[in-house]
Amino acid sequence: MDARSYKDIRIKAGNTYHTFVVPPRDASKPTLLLVHGFPSTSRDWRLQVPSFLKAGYGVVAPDLLGHGGSDKPTSLQSYAPSKVCADLVDILDQCKAVRAVAIGHDWGSIVTSRLASYYPQRFVAFVFLAGGYYPLLLGFDVKMALEFNKQHFKSELFGYWLFLAEDGAKEIVNSHLESVLSLWYTADSALWKTVLSPPGAIKPWLQADKKAPLASYVTPEEKTRILAEWRKNGLGPMLNWYKVMATGLMSKDDEAVNKEKLVLSHPVFYAACARDHVCLPEPSTKIVRDFCPKAIVETFDTGHWVQLEAPEKLNKALLAWLEKAVGK
Repeated sequence: MDARSYKDIRIKAGNTYHTFVVPPRDASKPTLLLVHGFPSTSRDWRLQVPSFLKAGYGVVAPDLLGHGGSDKPTSLQSYAPSKVCADLVDILDQCKAVRAVAIGHDWGSIVTSRLASYYPQRFVAFVFLAGGYYPLLLGFDVKMALEFNKQHFKSELFGYWLFLAEDGAKEIVNSHLESVLSLWYTADSALWKTVLSPPGAIKPWLQADKKAPLASYVTPEEKTRILAEWRKNGLGPMLNWYKVMATGLMSKDDEAVNKEKLVLSHPVFYAACARDHVCLPEPSTKIVRDFCPKAIVETFDTGHWVQLEAPEKLNKALLAWLEKAVGK
């Protein structure tokens, strides 16, 4: 991703987003809004962007608030999905992206879901990677959700959320950045079943400064770059995304979602990840099929990071689907 294509875009709410921007080479094709998750930046899409640009699509890929080169506000309200979605639409407007497809991964799937909720007319299609479509999180309570997951899926799935939302988590993760990096981008996806999913497991793992085997897509150069960026600002601002869920702000924010329009009439592509032990493919697939009548579901034999683990397969599948779903 060419550094010369990045812009610092100040949105109406006052925050600045560091954003990769390239307009469509083919004026008949839409712009792809790429929305990353934790603990990432727009560079999550480095293996997709060249293929998208070559095919004539425009790309707008921001670092989300708290991440990378974007602002890192201390107010939790800034990270509420309704506020973030308004920011992203503002960015699209400033980039003069008239037709857009939103593509989200991880937390980006929740943001993309709310783009569908609040701005359905602004997008022609939606893509969800790893995490699926989230129609409504009104009434969401983390501890109740963990108990539900334990009963139905034999795993709490995201017990680590409790730790990352704690006030003291920032100091611990910032003291063990290499451990965080190796755990989130591990070559052993099954490790998430024992370290991320159960409540209380991640904290002692990090405090012991353990290291997991690193995935091959994190090159030595990429590892050095990520750690240098993390050491500059720490991960504290990124953790606000977890506090949004744990404090009930996500639930309160979803009061504004139109309960009568949870079904998406847009074309939808969901990339299920067969070896993702947090965003399980089966329940996400069911929700997508129930709420997205024009959905295509494709399962990839990867862990959570499908766009990094199987970029060629994902790119080929997305480009074929885009051609059919939004065409010219």
